[in-house]
Amino acid sequence: MLNKPKRIGVVGSGSWATAITKILHENGNLVNWYIREEEICQHIKEHGQNPTYISSVQFDRAKINPSNDINSVVANSDILIFVVPSAFLKIWIEPLTESLDGKLIVTAIKGIVPVENLTVAEYFNAHYKVPFDRIGVISGPCHAEEVALSRLSYLTFSCKKKSVAKEVASYFESGYIKTVTGTDIYGTEYAAVLKNIYAIAAGVAHGLGYGDNFLAVLVCNAQLEMRRFLDKTYPSKRKVDTSAYLGDLLVTCYSQFSRNRTFGTMIGKGYTVKSTMLEMNMVAEGYYAAQCIKEINATFGVKMPITDAMYRILYERSAPAIEFKNLSDKLR
Repeated sequence: MLNKPKRIGVVGSGSWATAITKILHENGNLVNWYIREEEICQHIKEHGQNPTYISSVQFDRAKINPSNDINSVVANSDILIFVVPSAFLKIWIEPLTESLDGKLIVTAIKGIVPVENLTVAEYFNAHYKVPFDRIGVISGPCHAEEVALSRLSYLTFSCKKKSVAKEVASYFESGYIKTVTGTDIYGTEYAAVLKNIYAIAAGVAHGLGYGDNFLAVLVCNAQLEMRRFLDKTYPSKRKVDTSAYLGDLLVTCYSQFSRNRTFGTMIGKGYTVKSTMLEMNMVAEGYYAAQCIKEINATFGVKMPITDAMYRILYERSAPAIEFKNLSDKLR
């Protein structure tokens, strides 16, 4: 087991990064917090609040060290937790010159890096030579908004070595955060990517006027589709009916806090993709994931009718009503 690190770095300024920083600093950890936007960084330093996301959270300024210098944060942290939209990961870490050697890289990003079609773990391994046994994955089911309210939530921590997963989990365990550990880095990361596509589908169905009966069938079929993809691309003894897989899928498809469901609802109601993006203040990871998974699956040929339908709606401007009419005939 690794020696317990004294320093933790968080990279990101959105709602989930803010929630993670809240958990860590409430547990007595000093958090080095990399925030690109200088004005947000300065506001947090002065007022102890993120002015843009879940501003209700009040930080103890003695336990956080906001900085817009990523190299300073990396140099002074043993564990680095990345919590930025996957589509903008390269932009966030572009200024990075500090070595990641010896660092434990943890991704709380539930998305895939576009164009390269790599998960965040795969990206750091390929481009920064971080070995997979020095990479961890945080998955849900967990919404930042409920963490802000200190509502009971569960987080799953996956690392190749379970002892490392338990160590990372120990920083998060609290009165309202329960932790689960595992070793399925690949499965939990791709499950988090896929469930965002399915949450957009759930939103589209809602926007089109489909009811709970159809949504239940849609989500059941989404889990089967997820299982087929994971089993074909990286077989394992994983149990996809546990919280990191099924639980995260359910909360993202049903919750009022789900940005991907909200994105899909607007599409179902007739908004264009562009207008939906302009209307929302947060990134819907499922939009980018739909194209990435479609391209990855060209190699594997997994039967994925829901993902295929969402790709056509989001990227080929196919009519949602027609796609869901056709999709409904394929669901069981």
